[in-house]
Amino acid sequence: MSHSVQFGIGTAQNVSWAEMVNRWKSIEDLGFDSVWIADQFCICSQPAASWFDGWTALAGLATQTSHIRIGTCVTAIPWHHPAFLARKVITLDHLSQGRLELGIGTGLPGDCAHKMTGIEDWSAQERVERFGEYVEIVDLLMHKDATTYNGRYYQLENVIMNPGPVQIPRPPIMIAAMGPKMLRHAARFADTWNTAGSWAGSLEDRLKNIRQQSSLIDEHCAEIDRNPEEIRRSCLLHEPEMYSRGFELPSYDSVDSFIETARKYLDLGIDELLLHYPFAEKQIPVFERIAKEVIPELKKDYN
Repeated sequence: MSHSVQFGIGTAQNVSWAEMVNRWKSIEDLGFDSVWIADQFCICSQPAASWFDGWTALAGLATQTSHIRIGTCVTAIPWHHPAFLARKVITLDHLSQGRLELGIGTGLPGDCAHKMTGIEDWSAQERVERFGEYVEIVDLLMHKDATTYNGRYYQLENVIMNPGPVQIPRPPIMIAAMGPKMLRHAARFADTWNTAGSWAGSLEDRLKNIRQQSSLIDEHCAEIDRNPEEIRRSCLLHEPEMYSRGFELPSYDSVDSFIETARKYLDLGIDELLLHYPFAEKQIPVFERIAKEVIPELKKDYN
């Protein structure tokens, strides 16, 4: 099984609603395959900054787009009980007429929202352990009529989901995973595995990490007799260099910069590259040229 190379855009809900709608419509018109929204309580470095709830905004944005695939990048498990999340996912699958993808991860220990809201801040180990049960429950709820589950962390009794999802057997699940235990969960449950390589270090460091993580996915798939080619390999083009550059992304410095960077990821076997919507307005013209001129050519080369 081979996956066509795709390009998606991650957006932050820190602008006005009118601007959010304009951005998503523009992203769809530019021909991107998918568009994603964050699912966090606030920006921890700027907790007083404007910020909309991710799932509520996603519902509204689903009605403002028509064909682009939409999703969360990514939903963190502490903020939603798995049964309530499954209900949200099915609801959004109907609102979007079958265009939803569920991006899901553990979330990060120490997120300021825990202190702000009083929601328990699980350790990294507990988050990973809970995630295994959590994603299994969400998977079951979205393609079974009734689900009972007795786990260490979660217990459900005869949970009925009606209606079921539009997409059969369920909306695709994208699992964000970089550590070995999370990669094992991704090998078991993910339709798409997503990574950033790492949150720090040089581009070469991140590419090296992605290569190692991808090999672990293959190994874990072999352990459970799953064809690793069933899993789409997705990468968030994270560039920590932007923090010292006033949030200007190096890959948007020029068309040539983007081509050079994108090819390094695609040559690793990444078949979905998730880009950031430009944080700096001055980079929007290059971003639009990339969408109109570069991405179609890259798709021809790699598909």
